[in-house]
Order: sequence, then structure tokens, then C-alpha cells
Amino acid sequence: MREPVQPGSQSVDRALQLLALVGRETVAGQSLSAIVAASGLNKPTVRRLLMALMRAGLVEQEAGGKRYHLGDEAFVLGLLAGHRHSLLDLAMPSLRAVAEQTLDTCFFSIRRDRLAVCLHREEGSWPVRTHALQGGDQHPLGVGAGSLAMLAALPDDEAQALVAANLPMMSARYPGYSAPQIATDIAFARANGFALNPGRIVANSWGVGVAVHFPDGRIAGALSVAAIEPRMQAQRQKEIAAVLAREARLVEARIAARLHGRRPQPSPGRLRGAPASSLATEPVP
Repeated sequence: MREPVQPGSQSVDRALQLLALVGRETVAGQSLSAIVAASGLNKPTVRRLLMALMRAGLVEQEAGGKRYHLGDEAFVLGLLAGHRHSLLDLAMPSLRAVAEQTLDTCFFSIRRDRLAVCLHREEGSWPVRTHALQGGDQHPLGVGAGSLAMLAALPDDEAQALVAANLPMMSARYPGYSAPQIATDIAFARANGFALNPGRIVANSWGVGVAVHFPDGRIAGALSVAAIEPRMQAQRQKEIAAVLAREARLVEARIAARLHGRRPQPSPGRLRGAPASSLATEPVP
């Protein structure tokens, strides 16, 4: 049964809703009109609540502009929460292991409502790299390899609802994506055990992703690898996916160990049975 709204708590709920809306656009910021439209609140109420959030340092308005961004205090609170609830700490050994084995750039992303947020980019040592995704970048779920891996791991009705909700954003910003295309991508990911981005965001930048789960089955995040197209031929996609799948299971074991107070498992540097040259030394044509 849903708890009744207590006197005075409605303003807090609304302010937190606006804070979350501002946080969806970490680079460009959010305009007042966009916040009003997304929140369903009237403009005077939104202005009043934004001013309260600005006084607390949680939101700031860009100098000489009209767009709103997360403030310094939001960043500090995020860092403090990260020390206690950091999935990235548990994923870092595997990110380093993947980068060491594949030599390519790897990422750890998490789901944030309808979006995927890249928490970290770990550079491989291969001299030719792709720069399609940076730490802090956000894309709609389904856009990008790690993002698609998380979407494909959700129940079908939930995945379809998220795609429908994200369609306006995808139509405006991601011309390589459509609802039918994402449905095809989801089917591929579920059939093959890994998600594939064949250069749809940035030409020649391909990605492979695998979802990471909490012990109860919920999505914790995704590990992914990005490389230039010549290093992403079909056989190598499968080899990278095998490395990612192994490391994803190790991240899941660390999460479970953290939740149950056990010693976490280490991450081996190389996948057993994989030839040393199968991933690392493939030449660029």
C-alpha cells in the first residue's frame, strides 16, 4: 500500500524530481522550459524549487545563460555515496583485466532511469583508439554496446516501454537508431549473449557489451569494449564477448561478496584457454 504524502513532504519530493531531471543533461544542462515540460509542474513552482536547490548548492545556473546544471554539492554528495556504494570499485579489477587482455578501451556503465551512464573509461595500449564514449557520458538505454546489453537483459515489456519513452530523444540525437533497429539489436544480443554496436554512434567505432547483475537478478551495470572496425571482425567479437562475460561474472561475485561480507574474488589477467595472440596482436589492415 502506498504511504500517504505527509504535510511538507510534497515540496521535497518535487525538488528531488527536479534535481533528477537536471542531472539527465550533465553536459548541455537543462532549460527551464524543458524542466517544466518533463516535470508536469507549473513554471512558478519549478522556479521556486530550483532556487531552493541552488541555495543548497545542488543546482547551479550557467553564467550568462539560462540552462541549469548539477552544482558542486551534488558532486560532493556523489563522491561520498560512491565510497559506500561504489560499483566502480568492484568493477575496476575487471576493467583493467579486459584492457590488458584485449589492448582495447573498456568501459563500465550503469543504468540511471531511462539512460545509461558511463562511470569509467579504461584505456588499452593499442595505439589506434576510439573516443566515442567518455566517463560521465549518458545515452538512452539501447544506444551503445553496454547500454544495449543492459536493455536486452531486462524483461521484454520493460525494455519495450523504455524504448518507446526514449524515442523522442533518439529521433532528435541518434539518427542511426529507431525502434525496429533496437528491437533487432536486442534480439541479436539475447541470441548471442552479447550486445553489438556496429558503429552507429560514431562511424568506425564498434563496441561489444555484456550486462552485470546483482544477486537478485537486477541490472547492476555493463562491461563493454570499443575498438576501430578492423579490430571488431565477427570472430574477435565473440572472443571479446567471452572475456567480458567471464569478467562480468567476477564482478557479480565481488558484488555478492560485498553484500554478504565475504572476501571478493581476484580477477585473473588472462582468459584460460584463449591464445595470447587471439585478441592482443591482431594487426590493423
